[in-house]
Amino acid sequence: MAAENPMESLQEEATCPVCLEYFTEPVTLECGHNFCRACIAQCWEGSDTDISCPQCRETVQRRNLRPNRQLANMVEIAKQLSLQAAKGRGGDGVCGEHQEALKLFCEEDQTPICLICRESRAHRAHMVVPIQEATQEYKERIQAQLKTLRDEREKLLGLKVTGEGKSQKYLRQTQTERQKVVSEFQQLRQFLKEQERLLLAQLEKLDEEIVRIQNENVSKLSEQISHLSELISELEEKCQKPPSEFLQDVRST
Repeated sequence: MAAENPMESLQEEATCPVCLEYFTEPVTLECGHNFCRACIAQCWEGSDTDISCPQCRETVQRRNLRPNRQLANMVEIAKQLSLQAAKGRGGDGVCGEHQEALKLFCEEDQTPICLICRESRAHRAHMVVPIQEATQEYKERIQAQLKTLRDEREKLLGLKVTGEGKSQKYLRQTQTERQKVVSEFQQLRQFLKEQERLLLAQLEKLDEEIVRIQNENVSKLSEQISHLSELISELEEKCQKPPSEFLQDVRST
């Protein structure tokens, strides 16, 4: 009789009657019953052709074994619906396949499993521990890693602070040096400006002295030229006189 809950009915239809798990590679026998390929293959061990169906006991032949793709698709849908239903109930701690509490942890697959999963082919040979024990163990591992990471972070923070301190120190030094260079060049510009002023003043005085000497020389030469011009005129005039007049006072002339 089918279960009243549609989800339970779907899960029942998607479950192999041999392994009691979701069908894996489901195949259909000629009697109409379905099994996992691996489950029915175990029934054929030691027989080449005929076996008795595990569910109805009818005799079936290997050659009439057919893959059931529709059932395989339905199994995948059932798995997805079951997982969604578990999540809808806040079932992070519920097995999506068997709807059982996740009380165990598979060390090999690194995943939480339920008690039914523990007896399945997938986990039967694996190392399994209580989920609380695994949680404590991995928390301790993570805490150890956290300590290492925090220590490394503190170390890097220390390096960062030290580096920033050095950078600020170097920046202060470069700022002091910059101010020193600016000050020295300002003083140098002031000195050169003063030297320029003094040299220009000296050159201006030299120009004035040159002009003064030139003017004095010109004045003296002009006087001498004027005097000589008078003498020349006087002598020329004397030379034009008659011999009697010309010879008068000739010695003084």
